[in-house]
Amino acid sequence: MDERQLRVLRELGELGSVTAVAEAMRVTPSAISQQLRLLQRSIPVPLTERDGRRLVLTAAGQALADAAIGVETALARARHTIDEFVDEPDGAVSVAAFHSGAAAFFPLLLRRLQGPGSPRLSLHDEDVAQDDFPRLTRHYDLVIAHRLDHAPAWPRTATATALLREPLDVALPADHPLAAKPRLTPRDVAGLPWITVHDGFPLLATIEAVSAAAGQRLDIAHRINEMSVVAEVVAAGGGVALMPRWTARPHPAVVLRPLDGVHARRHVDVLHRPERVARRAVQTVLTALSSAAEAVRSRGGDAEAQGAGAEDR
Repeated sequence: MDERQLRVLRELGELGSVTAVAEAMRVTPSAISQQLRLLQRSIPVPLTERDGRRLVLTAAGQALADAAIGVETALARARHTIDEFVDEPDGAVSVAAFHSGAAAFFPLLLRRLQGPGSPRLSLHDEDVAQDDFPRLTRHYDLVIAHRLDHAPAWPRTATATALLREPLDVALPADHPLAAKPRLTPRDVAGLPWITVHDGFPLLATIEAVSAAAGQRLDIAHRINEMSVVAEVVAAGGGVALMPRWTARPHPAVVLRPLDGVHARRHVDVLHRPERVARRAVQTVLTALSSAAEAVRSRGGDAEAQGAGAEDR
């Protein structure tokens, strides 16, 4: 049985005829009769009987019709609860992000959503391989993810909202001889030791592109995913690395230089399941993330002043 069938039974008990029920529910009498037949299939005793030309409820039918009042009341309460949940401005919203994305966006979100009635944020860091970001949307309302510019688009199972299309620059010690150059080529850096991410993570394909453009295999000295640690290792002379221009935290002993001859750029997107943004609180956080992206992008001017120059074409 379902809600509509129970309502038909209840209306029949109150209005006294199939025709009257059909008029009240704005359907045909045959549609009402079909709903009654479907309901009867799930009940072991007769619910209706003939009284002359009229179809009336049996004692069992009347008992079920009375119970239908409670069912409709409970469903109405449930719908009201859902409506309140969906429209709740200060509802809980879970946000996950890769490490450098979390460092860039989480503080901005917290500052923007501090006032009364703001969503209650639950923040999580998730350092996963590129292909695993869409799966995180099962567990979090919003997932800040990144992929290389030339990588396949996110699967249709997740909706993507673009935040940044971020250049990837070469990070090297501020006192390195190459720091004097405004731009670098793959040949400039191919002979240096490199720090890069683990297999399967974004950025690695760009490292391979640098190797291909230089015509020689790069010396991968260190495998480190956390960008703040990478910056420390670069500053200490442990090698050079590819680092995002805007989301990586600036280091006083590290400079960023654009890399010519390689398509070095990544997408930073928010992934979510479509039904999640039906909630007002989630929409508020998504809007705040888009606003925060503008702040992150403008904050990258410091790196450009050090010699990063205009964005790669």
